Amino acid sequence: MKLPAGYRYASTYAGIRKEKKDDLALILSERPASAAGMFTRNRVKAAPVLLAQEHLRASRGIARAILVNAGNANCATRTGRRTALATCRAVAKLLKAPVAEVLPASTGVIGVDLDPQCIINALPRLFDRLSEDGFPDAARAILTTDTVPKMAFGEVPLRNGTVHIAGMTKGSGMIHPQLATTLGFVMTDAVLPPQALRTMLAAAVERSYHRLSVDGDTSTNDTIILMANGASGIKLNQKERLVFQEVLCWVMEDLAEKIARDGEGARKLVTIHVVGAQDDEKASRIARAIANSPLVKTAIAGSDPNWGRILSAAGNSGVEFDPTKVDIYLQRVLVCSKGVGVKFSERELKQKLDAQECLIRFVLNGSGKGEARFWSCDLTEKYIDINASYRT
Repeated sequence: MKLPAGYRYASTYAGIRKEKKDDLALILSERPASAAGMFTRNRVKAAPVLLAQEHLRASRGIARAILVNAGNANCATRTGRRTALATCRAVAKLLKAPVAEVLPASTGVIGVDLDPQCIINALPRLFDRLSEDGFPDAARAILTTDTVPKMAFGEVPLRNGTVHIAGMTKGSGMIHPQLATTLGFVMTDAVLPPQALRTMLAAAVERSYHRLSVDGDTSTNDTIILMANGASGIKLNQKERLVFQEVLCWVMEDLAEKIARDGEGARKLVTIHVVGAQDDEKASRIARAIANSPLVKTAIAGSDPNWGRILSAAGNSGVEFDPTKVDIYLQRVLVCSKGVGVKFSERELKQKLDAQECLIRFVLNGSGKGEARFWSCDLTEKYIDINASYRT
């Protein structure tokens, strides 16, 4: 897939991680780009989150670079803001750009001081490595407990040519549909103003990162940035913006699904599809309740077709519905009709549930048109192993 024009990427090891692997990444637009961001809803916000928000306001939605470190969240320390600001200033100096056009992001352990000099000393090496082909390297450098890098791409054919979209993300644990515990960076070479980007990003996040849950925890560092540098020279009319919006949603849905597939300790990707609710928001609330239920997640881990847990979780969503109008499908097998069980082969369905992907379909029969798709994963003993020893 062709990458958007006008961007370069790099990664290096700055000494932040205990393990010697790249822990610092830079995403650079060769020209000032429109930018929009969405951030954690956690009351506790890391210094890079607060500073990135300030920079986007000060620059009025213009950015040149995103500086990302892994291995340390730069959160809940006495030096957090000074560190984030010092590293942004160092990048801005090398770029000869305003400091507000540098957006910081961090991921890793909370409550441990981050030495800014580690990052500042690594910047000349990072700038030397900048390349149009460095996208996969940067995607790997931002990972923490992830087992694989997560990337997605899209093309938008338009009347005057084709614009491109590329996204990278990280996330494996502390994932909850309040943006989820991720860093996500999406770049395009379309010509779009900051205000349009903000609207598009909010809509795309609602269909992707807000429809994602691994363990019900929301991080202090969640950051999603969308940049549009206009390097294609292609301006979008109103109809073309709608097409672009849809492709952007597809790219971000792909990223969100990859996070759920790589959930900490997960063996199975779980897709929850709710249809027939009064509206999309209510469908989303039902799907979220099912996705967050430990009983549902452990049943899926054990390939147990316990549909009662799904019905009960939906009943805890706070959405009013008639249980006697509910049908539930597991792996496309009807297991509940009109709120009560139906006959099915336990042995055959258990075999189907042993697959690496599980589909839960929750149908409210009636006149409702609301629909939502959610991504989650099973909950296994390995999740405990990973998080019990995360700091050590």
